[in-house]
Parts: sequence; C-alpha cells; structure tokens
Amino acid sequence: MNPSDKILVIGSGIAGMEASLMLSKAGKKVYLVERLPLIGGNTIKTGESFPNMECSTCLVAPIQQEILQDKNIEVMTVSNVEKVSGKTGNFAVSITKKARYVNIAACLGCGMCYPVCPITQPNNWEQNLVEKKAIYVECAGSLPNVPVIDPSLCLHLNGKGECNLCAEACMFGAIDFLEVDELVEENFGAIIVATGFSTLDTQSVSQLGHGKIPGVYTAYEIERLLASNGPTEGLIVMRDGERVPQSIAILHCVGRKEVGYCSNVCCSYPARYAHFLREKVADVKIYDLYTDLCFPDKRYQKLNDETRKEKAKYIFHQGIDKLEVNEAGDMVEIKYFDEKGKQSSLKVDMLVLTMAITPSEGIEELSELLSIERDKFGFIYTPKDRIGSVSTSREGIFVAGCAEGPKDIQSSVLQGEAAVGQIMKLLNDKVER
Repeated sequence: MNPSDKILVIGSGIAGMEASLMLSKAGKKVYLVERLPLIGGNTIKTGESFPNMECSTCLVAPIQQEILQDKNIEVMTVSNVEKVSGKTGNFAVSITKKARYVNIAACLGCGMCYPVCPITQPNNWEQNLVEKKAIYVECAGSLPNVPVIDPSLCLHLNGKGECNLCAEACMFGAIDFLEVDELVEENFGAIIVATGFSTLDTQSVSQLGHGKIPGVYTAYEIERLLASNGPTEGLIVMRDGERVPQSIAILHCVGRKEVGYCSNVCCSYPARYAHFLREKVADVKIYDLYTDLCFPDKRYQKLNDETRKEKAKYIFHQGIDKLEVNEAGDMVEIKYFDEKGKQSSLKVDMLVLTMAITPSEGIEELSELLSIERDKFGFIYTPKDRIGSVSTSREGIFVAGCAEGPKDIQSSVLQGEAAVGQIMKLLNDKVER
C-alpha cells in the first residue's frame, strides 16, 4: 500500500476517534495508537457531557464500537510510537505494541480472571478511589472489553511466584503468559497528534488540602462518583463509602495562577455538578466559590444562568492565595475574603477542586520524537502564519483536541475534522505535483 494511503493517529480520545473514522471513510488506512488498554479518552471518565447533559457513555460507545469494527482502522492499544523519520507522504514510524498477555480474539470479557488475582494496585483511572488487580480493565464498559496484565505486578511474569490463578479461571484459554512485545514498522502519509490532556497535580496547590483532608476532592474524582460506570455506580458518598454529603462547595480556577492560563471549560464544571448532584442527593446545598467566570459558548452561559438561579449559591472570593482550607471534624472549613474584603467562613461536607487542564503525560517526549514545537505552556504549538489551528511546526504532522490547548468536546471534534481536511488537501496536492 502506498504510504500516502496510510495515516497515523496518536491518541484515541474524541478528537482522535473522529479523525480516524473520517479518514477511513475517505479511503485511508488508519493506525490508531493508544498508550492505554482502552479507547475513548477522558470523555468516558465523565458521567454526562455538557452543555447538553448527554450520557457520555451513550455518546462515545457507538463511536468506540464503530472504530473497533472498522476494517480500515488498526487499533493498537498499550502501544507507543518509538521512532519517526521521513517527510510528508512518507513518514517511517516504529511503534511498540506491548504485550497484553490476554488474547483479544479469545477473550469474551467475562471477568472471571479478576477476583482470583491475589495482587491489588491503586486504580488511577478511577482516581485511586478503588483498587484494581494485576489483571484488569480500567473501568466497567471499557472497550475493547479485554483485560491487560501488569507484568511488573503479576507474580507469574515478574518471577516472584508460580501463580496461574487467572489462567486457571479462564475457560476460554485467553491468558497468554508467553506473549511478547511487538515492533511494528510502517510508513505513513501524515500524522495526527490527539493525545488529550492531564490535570494539574494537586501538590501544586497543597494548601487546599487534597490528599490530607478527606473531604477535599478533585473534579475528576467527582466525575467518577457521578458516573454510572464508576466505582460507586453513580452513588454520591464520602470516602468512608457510607456518609452522603449534604453540603458541597466547588472551587473555581484551581491552578490557574500556577499554569498561567485559563482552562477554558472548567467554569462550566460546577453547573454540571450542581445539576446532577441535586438529582442524586435530595436537598444538598451547593456553593460555587469563584473570582471570575469564563464561558466560551452561548450554551454554557445559559447552563450557568439556570444553575445560578435554581441550584447553587455563587460566592465571590478574592483569590485562592487568600483562601484557607482546614479540617473541621467531619467537615471542611473554607476561610475566604469576600468582595468587600471581609473574611468569611464556610463549612461543608465536601470541597471540589476544579483543577487546571495541563498537557498530557508524555507530550514532551512525543513532541521531541516528532520534531514538533510546543508553546510556552507545553501544548503542541500551531504556527500563527499558517491557515487553521491544526498545523504544527512540521509539515505533514497535525494536532487536534486538547493536545493543542484546553477546549470542550465540540471543539475537539471540529479540530479532528479540520486535521483530516488538511491532510486530504496536502496529500492530494503532493500527488498532483
């Protein structure tokens, strides 16, 4: 196959999936490379997507299924790009496809292998709210619904024991301890970087008490509590697994000063949370603590106005650096200065931190590998002298979604589509020459 007929997409979030499907429909062969064992990205961590309050799983699952069933899309999970050379129309790329130690074709996703595994580890996908085994899927509804084994923890693979319990529990013979990493070398006409985002480490704002005060949560911890496929199946409870919060404060713009930019969408989080928390916890009191508000879309303004009127009390404060968070028995005490400079205090069961959006883990190494520039904030740089916001500093390599900067789902999808359009034009121009 001509290299121009093959496209590499790095990252399987909403932007990467949209781009992959469009490229496939345009007749291109797509290699979709994802470092995690599932596809779908950060969107599937959320219970519902704003501003339309759509079920995220319902929104993304059909796209995931279409991706997995598309014969033009080669899905490579637990995989990493290792080497890139060449130029537009013929990029030579080496990809390491790591062993899952579970045969995807043989596994039916029955889950019988999990309970018997004697090794547990924190489940970082679930924000460490629960644990997972050495053999695991990230969350309920993961696609592909096939577990992966962590070789550093598995007693059979790390040589610390003779455990075969998961293999014995699997009636389909899907466990394959002899599977090895595979090096895949292919040539591609163009590359799309769609590696998504991370959020600021709470240690950067340690004064807010996350990790020290049990009642302090990050936004994504709340996302997983709200989600039907999360660790509590949508039940809102405190870390003890029993107590239901009756008062919740949501703190805006956490980390904005540290990262030096607005995260674009996190002012919309509280409106979503207020909407669904009021549905799940009767008579819960919700407080929004803010310094200013940013809504990038007219629909978000409407959502905020409705929330402010009906579901939450908005409280202005003079800045996180002037705010104090303390443990007060089973509650969290927040001391802040209001618009008049007067110190006030608020006690709540739960404090939610809307953390700043940051570049994805590993983006520095990937940008160096691809020889593309990053901006001063660490996101992939898009030159100002080129038409469109998806071109990178290297011809033939494009960026889509939050790899370029903080944005919502709709904008990520649009960038994925724009990247495909520019690739098709670029490769067609090369052929005509």
